[in-house]
Amino acid sequence: MAIYTNIYNILFKRNAVFVGTVLAGAFAFEIGFDSSIDRFWDKWNAGKQWKDIKHQYVTKDDE
Repeated sequence: MAIYTNIYNILFKRNAVFVGTVLAGAFAFEIGFDSSIDRFWDKWNAGKQWKDIKHQYVTKDDE
């Protein structure tokens, strides 16, 4: 029970700290989720995206 008491006293006892903890957690989750989905999308669609096939359509003169 001591660990729950410590967590409560550190993170949830004061409203400002609780709101900050929720916002920081949401921000960290959003960054982690976004980067994970981007990696999944790039792996799933490898060879089909513009960055993968650009060299077939753009010549040195066009750049």
